[in-house]
Amino acid sequence: MREFGYRRADDVTGAVALLDADPGARYLGGGTNLVDLMKTGVERPARLVDIRRLPLDGIEPTDDGGLRIGATVTNSDLAAHPEVRRRYPALSQAVLAGASGQLRNMATVGGNLLQRTRCGYFADVTNPCNKREPGSGCPAIRGEHRNHAILGASEHCVAVHPSDMAVALAAFDAVVSYETADGPGELPLADLYLPVADTPHRETALPRGALITAVTLPAAPVAARSRYRKVRERASYAFAIGSVAAALDVRGGVVRDVRLAFGAVASRPWRAHAAERALLGAPADAGHFAAAADAELAAARPLPGNAYKVTLMRNLVVAVLTDLAQEAAR
Repeated sequence: MREFGYRRADDVTGAVALLDADPGARYLGGGTNLVDLMKTGVERPARLVDIRRLPLDGIEPTDDGGLRIGATVTNSDLAAHPEVRRRYPALSQAVLAGASGQLRNMATVGGNLLQRTRCGYFADVTNPCNKREPGSGCPAIRGEHRNHAILGASEHCVAVHPSDMAVALAAFDAVVSYETADGPGELPLADLYLPVADTPHRETALPRGALITAVTLPAAPVAARSRYRKVRERASYAFAIGSVAAALDVRGGVVRDVRLAFGAVASRPWRAHAAERALLGAPADAGHFAAAADAELAAARPLPGNAYKVTLMRNLVVAVLTDLAQEAAR
């Protein structure tokens, strides 16, 4: 790890000014991803701007019945918050599934959204990687890609986004607030992550030097009956090989509202719009759940080593939605 400078920011304006003055600087929240990448040489910031003491650690109701979550709220506090558990249980479940208690105590909401892929080729600086070194190639396509993308990838990158939390936030139409030297801004989470295309090194639509300050969840009555389910290769904490955040409103045996997002299948949390459209107004049964999953997964372009993910995600969608439908019928 090379030497780097360190400054603790006193306020949001000061933090943004420090990064604006030094293009080689990076914000430091919990450091659970950034510091690891610094140790391996993937990240080499000239300075870290510590934002943990900024007044961004609150969770507050919004006027429209949603929740505003500060960027430095820890994952542990987010998962345990009574209003999150009551109004958006899938979000609490996703955070709890994402990491051990020790990591959740350190990791922040803003940092979780910006964590980088766990692709082994990206993390190993002895390998080429278009995300790390544009134009160098993507060895995962012909190499080890069992856990890689089946949706939205390109010949330039097949890595997946590792966040569990972001999948649940995507299902509930979260909006990301940020601050720059030019003032505040907002991005729907759906627009935060850029398509891979031929520029996988450009991961988000945030302006340079932007500091995420909050994530807002709009009111969503359907979210009160929601669930997050994650499949991983071992029972202890591990990154997903497939996950689903789902919310379902069933009345009279018919789907009245539904939210679906997939994790570990694309370079960003994957909102399953085609599946949602197929389900609205349809009977809430396993056959229609499977057909909806097929409608979404028709766009999948798996590689030889990860074709299993298509079947896995289909089965996962059916299982989660069936559970929610049965719960609604009780």
